[in-house]
Amino acid sequence: MREESCGIPCFNEEKVEAVKEELAASDTFAISQLFKVLADERRFKILYALTKQERLCVCDVALIIGATVATTSHHLRTLSKQSILTHEKIGKMVYYQLSNPMIQQLVLDAMNQEKEGVTYG
Repeated sequence: MREESCGIPCFNEEKVEAVKEELAASDTFAISQLFKVLADERRFKILYALTKQERLCVCDVALIIGATVATTSHHLRTLSKQSILTHEKIGKMVYYQLSNPMIQQLVLDAMNQEKEGVTYG
């Protein structure tokens, strides 16, 4: 028998119902989609870059993540569709910035954990 699972079928009804109620009141699908978007390394690098520089153009971001402008634009569009980034077009240039301080804190916390030696994979 595996140690990670219970040896007998039982549960704590109060705990189960409390968590189920909280989950029912939340949009867990939207939250899971956010983490799915953040799971891509290049998109994470984009977000990190935007925590360090308030606003960057597509070309700057492409150089930072080591990708083509087309690939970078695709990633930026994906992040914008999730309302993680906003953009502003000035002339022929398009500048992106973070739209949510919570995302900035999430990215910075993850980077700080990595620097402290916490592993994720």
